[in-house]
Order: sequence, then C-alpha cells, then structure tokens
Amino acid sequence: MVVKRYAHIIGTGSYVPEKILTNFDLEQMVDTSDEWITTRTGIKRRHIASKEVCSSDLSIAASRKAIAAAGIKASDIDLILLGTVTPDFPVPSTACIVQDKLGAVNAGVMDIVAACSGFVYGLSLAKAMVEASQYNNVLVIGVETLSKITNWEDRNTCVLFGDAAGAAIVHASEKPGGILGTYLKSDGSLAHLLSITAGGTRVPIDASNVNNGDRYLKMAGPEVYKNAVRTMTEAAFEVLKRTNLSSADIDLMISHQANIRIIESTARKINVPPEKVYINIQEYGNTSAASIPLALDEAIRTGRVKSGDIVLLVAFGGGLTWGSAIVEL
Repeated sequence: MVVKRYAHIIGTGSYVPEKILTNFDLEQMVDTSDEWITTRTGIKRRHIASKEVCSSDLSIAASRKAIAAAGIKASDIDLILLGTVTPDFPVPSTACIVQDKLGAVNAGVMDIVAACSGFVYGLSLAKAMVEASQYNNVLVIGVETLSKITNWEDRNTCVLFGDAAGAAIVHASEKPGGILGTYLKSDGSLAHLLSITAGGTRVPIDASNVNNGDRYLKMAGPEVYKNAVRTMTEAAFEVLKRTNLSSADIDLMISHQANIRIIESTARKINVPPEKVYINIQEYGNTSAASIPLALDEAIRTGRVKSGDIVLLVAFGGGLTWGSAIVEL
C-alpha cells in the first residue's frame, strides 16, 4: 500500500544585517526625501550588509533558526533549494556554500534564479519532491544582498532595496495539509523591465562597461508596477482555483514586499481585506527572494498566524516570473 505524503512547513527562520539605512540617510546621498519615498513605496528603512558579508552568510543565519524551529539537525536535510539573484559567486552555487557551512552533509543542492519569486518557486519544487517520495526534509531559502548590485547614485532604484534572508523547512508527513497548492508562470518577453545587462556571458564585465552602470540593477518602474499587480492577481486566483478555496478562506496574505501600492492593489483585486494583509516593507524595503520568507517567519513568530491558518503567498519578479502558494500551517 502506497502511503500518501504531504509537504508541511515545520520551521522558519530569518535574518537581516544590523546596519540600517533610513530614508533620511538617503536624503544625504541622492536627490530624494523621506516624504517622496514613503508616499510612493511605503519604505522607511532597509538593512544593508557590510562589505565582507554576502548572501551565504545571511542564508546560514536564517537557516540555523529554521532548523532549530523545526527540531531537526542539519544532517537531516536531504535537499537545499536557494533562491537568489545575488549569489556569492557564479560558481559554485551559493547553496553549495550553505550546505558545507551548515554541515548538511546528506543534502543535494540547487540555486534557483527566479528573482523575487525565488522562494515561491523553491516551495513549489520542494512540495513536488516531497510528495514524490524523493526527499524528506527540504531547506528552502530566499536570500539577497541587493546592496551589492544597486547603483547608489540612481535615486529611482537605490531607495527601494534591502538585504535579508528567510528560510523554511519543508517536511514529509502523512498528515493532510501543509502546502496545499502552488502555481508558477513566466514571460521572458518582459525581461527588459528588470535586468542587469552586464556580467554574464553575453556581455562580460570589462573595461568598457565596468563604470557605466550596466552591472547594476535597472528597472522600468511604471511597467513593473502594472505587470506586478496583473501577474500577482492572476497567480492568486489560479492557486485558489487549484485548491478549491476562495479569498474568504485566507487567514493571511503575504505578498512580495516590493511596493505598498502594489500590495494593496493586489489585495483589493482578489478581495482580501486590509486586516488580512501582512506588510513589513516599511522596515526592510524590497528584499527580492527574501521578502516572503522573512514576512512568513515574522508572522509566525509574532503570532500573527497560528497552526491551522491558511496563508496565501504570492510573488512576482524579474524575468518576468510570478507564482503563488497556499499553505496550511
């Protein structure tokens, strides 16, 4: 007899660097103001990694918290999925570095490049792997050190981003529930809306472009806004349909923390009331792949959600990529 397996999140963790960069600090760096940033984005401050700290360092700190919360050992992890666009190196993968430093000696590893959707993509893959009896304990990480790829002279982008990591342990169980459903999609024809054009094999960094800004993240703000609301609304409705749920069944919505207006517009379109929307963008800014696991960990640790609650996770990111998941905690 084949026993049906379910993928449950049994522990979460998060970590942010100590250094805080406020809107008032940015007023001294570029032509902007606290009022302008707050009104348009909802951001008040963000955490910035020091020069010697990179994505693996943040990942390890968040993962250790998730492992402790799950009540397992690092050696119990058999797969690590790490979403990031700011890896330590092109090679090896950041997940490999995390595996070694955690002591997860039994784990396979994989980096996922889906930008701000990276954690949701990782959850979807973890669910499939666990339910297919391939793995029992999957560590899913979303991490970014976006400060390393930000042009601090570009007032349109430097006010947006922060550094952080979030992690979750997805565990195989015979108990129904857990990750109830996921949905992933992309549209590469919109890749130009969020991109770094130098640093890969098509345009390697050399003397001709090292100082012209091509190695920094660029964004077409109005177009990103429009597509973000459209794609996250689609992703939310699709995963609700796949799980036979409605917006009324959702206890908490955690979306990618990109912009307060995007979050609120998406919630209105899918009929989730403000009191059921988790927002922490004011504290951390846009942390890309880290934003959803960071918010999920906060919501769990502060009691905003409890065992048995239904949580909607929804994200979009460069690529463009977008996706959603519904989790019963």
